[in-house]
Formats: sequence, C-alpha cells, structure tokens
Amino acid sequence: MDIALLVIQALKFIFPAYCANATPVLAGGGTKIDFGKNFIDGKRLFGNNKTFRGFFFGWIVGLSIGLVECYFFSFPILFAVFTPFGALLGDLAAAFFKRRLNIAPGGLFPIIDQIDFVIGAIVFSIPLYLISWEVAVVTLLLTPPIHLFTNFCAYKLKLKKHPW
Repeated sequence: MDIALLVIQALKFIFPAYCANATPVLAGGGTKIDFGKNFIDGKRLFGNNKTFRGFFFGWIVGLSIGLVECYFFSFPILFAVFTPFGALLGDLAAAFFKRRLNIAPGGLFPIIDQIDFVIGAIVFSIPLYLISWEVAVVTLLLTPPIHLFTNFCAYKLKLKKHPW
C-alpha cells in the first residue's frame, strides 16, 4: 500500500482520538475522577489532572468529530463512540501507571505520554475491524511528533504548564 494513503488513513482514523485527548486541556477541572483517593499502594489512583469534566468533554468532542467522519467516510457509528472513549481510557491507564512509578501529574513519561491514548483508541476499535495493522503502526509512528508539536504549541499559548 502507498505510504501517502496509509498516512491519510491513519490520520482519518485517529483524529477523533486526538481531539478527545486534547480537549481536557481546555475543558478540564472540577471533580477528580479518583475523588482524591489513593490506591492500595498509598498513591493517588490517577492524580489531580484527571477530572470528570475533562473526560466527559473530551469524549463529547471526540464523539462529535467521529460522527462527522462517520458521515463523510462511511465509518460505523460505533467508531465515533469507541475511538475517543478508548483514547481517554488509554490516557487514564497511563496516569495510573505514572502514579505507581512516582511520576507526578504532568510529569514526563517519554513515549507512553505520546501514545497511551492511541493504544486505547486502537484497542477499542479492534472489534470494528476498521484499520489494518499497517495503519495502526503508521498511527503509532505519526503520533509522537504530532503530539509533541501540539503540546509545545499549547505550552506557548499558556494552556499547559509543560511543553510535553
């Protein structure tokens, strides 16, 4: 398959997840998903940066973008539901592991910080048979530089405390 076509397919697939992952930076805050509670190891479950409002608005924005893609690209409706939801759960899973490794909320966890949400989106889309393994690999390769660039822009715009 042509590499340009793979890149286009990868970006079409992952765009709702990108939007879902970015939205909490703008719409987060409020009640923490872990309610400030600690896990059995005595460390916070997810940390202060993971909130219900951020998760909900992230999912709604990702869902909305996904529905537009469903219309234009004939994706099944469940694509719009599962892909952003999986992305947000992938991000939560990474936050959980970061707390176990004593990495503070917002702290750097190279590579995982850039692909956690992509892995979640891919895993949740598997039952839909939407992407090939080649598209999944291209998505995983494209995302780190895109993620770093967008986070740097958000940092420069004073939307984030760290450029990663």
